[in-house]
Amino acid sequence: MLIVALAFIALFALLPASAAADGLPAVGVDANPVSNPGAQVEYQTEKAGRSTRVVESARYGGVLQERLVRGVYAIPAVAYDGSPSGLSADGRTLVLINPRVHFPRERTTFAVLDTRTLRVRRTIALRGDFSFDAISPSGRVMYLIEYLDPRDFTEYAVRAYNMRTQRLYKRPVVDPNEAGEDMYGIPVSRVESQSGRWHYTLYEARKHPFVHALDTVGRTAVCIDIEGGVKSVWDATLSPRGPRLDVLDQSGRPLAEIDTRTHEVVWERPPAEPAKAEQAPKPEPEASTSWLPIAAPIAALLLLAAATRRLARSKRQASEPMTEEWEVSLDRHAPIASPSGPLRATSSESTSAGAEQRETAGQPS
Repeated sequence: MLIVALAFIALFALLPASAAADGLPAVGVDANPVSNPGAQVEYQTEKAGRSTRVVESARYGGVLQERLVRGVYAIPAVAYDGSPSGLSADGRTLVLINPRVHFPRERTTFAVLDTRTLRVRRTIALRGDFSFDAISPSGRVMYLIEYLDPRDFTEYAVRAYNMRTQRLYKRPVVDPNEAGEDMYGIPVSRVESQSGRWHYTLYEARKHPFVHALDTVGRTAVCIDIEGGVKSVWDATLSPRGPRLDVLDQSGRPLAEIDTRTHEVVWERPPAEPAKAEQAPKPEPEASTSWLPIAAPIAALLLLAAATRRLARSKRQASEPMTEEWEVSLDRHAPIASPSGPLRATSSESTSAGAEQRETAGQPS
């Protein structure tokens, strides 16, 4: 799998520029098991010949149920650290994607499962090349990346798909304040809000890192630029903390803090002090070629680092005894409150329930 991933990365490095925001297909990256914050169960897939075994497991126990699904599918990976997606916040819907084997592809297939039985509700086959991005809290709207140019995967559009009408909304999902600005980068890590409304993706980019915030209820997006002392977010992660979203380095130290109510960076790590003997700045290379010499080796190192972290994490979780106590609810698919007390939604999420009821009303627009 790693060899295949490196081959695709080398191919993508030869294409003009790098991937656009929410536009890089995470080829060759195996997604971690997917679960919701505070939920009791998680899901993963295993290849079984020409079929797929879907497994539901307890977070602190063994297998609860499994089912063989006809066709080859996988949990969608949405960042190079193996961040998964596809599970709605209400815990009822799980979306799987037929893995990419080349770019472009003529048809993209998704399987929509009912998590209570792991049976396939429907199979969605779209003409064209898409990758999965996110799903709304109720599972009524699925967000996809549509690749528009078969010769350039940076030409893309974020699309919303209505699960009830089984049609794509006509208008793409954009940041209304930056509709005409191209944002290029590679997705490093992904996290979602407690309600499942907002999906935050951290991007490494040539000019500066940024966070792409996707509103899965309002069908809109916000790009949050990190332009201060933080020059790179390779191996960084995102961590929600109440109304704040922390960008943490590999050691868990904060690089930046984002206010999720205003979508503004409120703190950044100061830049390192310059060396005493400063050299004259070198002329900046052209944007179209500056990534080419480093894209493949950096992405390869990122894949290796992600695999190492997942292996270390799995060994650590296997060796650590369970220390917290929790009680199994009657509905194991529904999210539960954290052990420290009830969870509170931020003000930007307080209208999520009402907006969700209206998100699929009328014809797609």
